[in-house]
Amino acid sequence: MEGVGESAVELLEELVRIDSVNPGLVPGAAGESQIVAYLQQRLISAGFSTEVVTPPHAHDRPSLLAYAPGPDDWPAVVLNGHVDTVGVEGMAAPFDPRIEGNKLFGRGAADMKGGVAGIVAAAEAVVASGARVRPVLALVADEEDASIGSAAAIDALHTHGLLPEVCLIAEPTDIEICRSLRGFGVVRVTFPGKAAHSSQPENGVNAVTHMGRLLHAVDEQAPRIRALGGDFMATSVSGGLSTFVIPDSAQCVVEMRTAPNQPGSQALVEVNNLLDDSWKATAELELSRDGWQLEASGKAADFARDLGAQLETGPTFAAPYWMEAPMWQELCPTLICGPSGGGLHAIDEWVDLAQVRSFAAGLARTLSSWGDA
Repeated sequence: MEGVGESAVELLEELVRIDSVNPGLVPGAAGESQIVAYLQQRLISAGFSTEVVTPPHAHDRPSLLAYAPGPDDWPAVVLNGHVDTVGVEGMAAPFDPRIEGNKLFGRGAADMKGGVAGIVAAAEAVVASGARVRPVLALVADEEDASIGSAAAIDALHTHGLLPEVCLIAEPTDIEICRSLRGFGVVRVTFPGKAAHSSQPENGVNAVTHMGRLLHAVDEQAPRIRALGGDFMATSVSGGLSTFVIPDSAQCVVEMRTAPNQPGSQALVEVNNLLDDSWKATAELELSRDGWQLEASGKAADFARDLGAQLETGPTFAAPYWMEAPMWQELCPTLICGPSGGGLHAIDEWVDLAQVRSFAAGLARTLSSWGDA
């Protein structure tokens, strides 16, 4: 296992050099094809069998599954990371990895090519050591947008009948074990009105006024929801077409971050409770994801304990945002742990190289001991 940390850092530099900006976020962006091809060739050379999977409606959005050699009775552990990144506007050299002290700067360095490099290097080291465990790498597209990559990878594993004992998602957590994450719901509210000349507002119905009343109600309810571990806010508004005309339509988007034990659909319930019948408004749940909590016992809890012991951390990280753990939890017990830095989704993104090294080495040792259990 010697050198696994440095191997992870070297791979990280190569991954940052590859443009893998998500085209769902930035139209015309490079996407994941080049980075998947690079990782596929590397893992084949390391003895893995590989499979590229794509969603039925998006064949240009590949994800990579890589299977370590070994008999079926060896425990299978899924190691998951996403290879897409957000956009690079405002960054001078986003794909030129720059090391300053113990920081590596570049787009995707922390979110989450540092984690991807760590799980790949650890899996390669475990295979080379002959440990009696089968790492299965799931290096997926589109986590930063609609999660179509993980959905395709999970479907493929189901089709193959693979039953992993546990899944580790290497999202940035400062190499702490993630104990929970919040879900979310996105609700679009549409307000009908009636146009009239603004000098005679009594002849119309002002849709923007009704929307404003909802926005005020959302602000009033936000402290209650925040006290329960969530958040509640309006994030987009539109309405009216012209001065001197009473607006006959308006729309707003209300987002709710739900507590870990709540479904994302709770957002629609909260919004509907605030609508006045006289507004004749309609609310539609556009997107939702449920929250998640690390199981208190079982395989994920055991792996979290063993990995935490190697990293000298524990289940202390509570994510305020959503990650794909609820999706993978439907396949097998799941935990989240990976290296962090700063500037996620910002122009100065960086990852802590000490964490990358520690994570890769600690994970390799944990996997090896898992195979001996």
